[in-house]
Amino acid sequence: MTTAPHPYRVTPLRVLRSEWHKFRTLRSTWITLAVTSALTTAMGAGLAAAYDGTGEGSMDTVLFVLLGTQFAQINLGVLGILATAGEYSTGQIRATMTAVPRRLPVLFSKAAVLAAVALPLTLATNLLTFPLAQSFLTGTDQAASFGDPGVLRALAGNAAGLTLLAVLALGIGALVRSVPMAIGVFIGIVMILPEVLAVLPYALVDDAARYFPGKALEALTTAQPMPGTAAPGAALLAMALWTTAVLTLASAVLRRRDV
Repeated sequence: MTTAPHPYRVTPLRVLRSEWHKFRTLRSTWITLAVTSALTTAMGAGLAAAYDGTGEGSMDTVLFVLLGTQFAQINLGVLGILATAGEYSTGQIRATMTAVPRRLPVLFSKAAVLAAVALPLTLATNLLTFPLAQSFLTGTDQAASFGDPGVLRALAGNAAGLTLLAVLALGIGALVRSVPMAIGVFIGIVMILPEVLAVLPYALVDDAARYFPGKALEALTTAQPMPGTAAPGAALLAMALWTTAVLTLASAVLRRRDV
């Protein structure tokens, strides 16, 4: 005699739907995403409009146009942290883990939802920002088009890098379980530590700093690789490894620690 499946059985798809529902029903989510996109576009257009054709010739064109992603990496990082550490701060995580006692599907579903939103948003923003900025850069040394070597790869690479940074931040939030502390760790790893390591008088340390997430994102955002930076493929691999390592550590901690 066979029994019908329980209508409320926990499945990966249902966990994914639950996390998507949490993500999309928070007003702060869409405000953060809208501000991220608007800041990137506005800064790219503003810098291009103010550019007088001198002083920035050594900077890669795509990197120049997408300088606004400095704000994007912070905004998306905070969004990722709130997706995990935010639940710990409100106590909602207890209900979540009671409903999904295996725990790991929750973490992976949160990461999947965040990545599924961040990647198309950042890519669409980049594809809008670049031609808008280029409309002000005609006739300057920063003029470029989608057909130029490396441009589309850099625009897509930046979007992929920002998405990986957001998921990395989500993993940090799951590890630290405190929003302020997780933000501090994220900023330290992405922005501060690589700069500190770069000034140390050791070639090995300087080489390693190139593969930290913030520096790797910079390498991904250049149409033409610059001296002293990682190659785009190596930078993308480094970011993927950073994100995988943090999620793996977060998974191990999540399985062993009490909620």
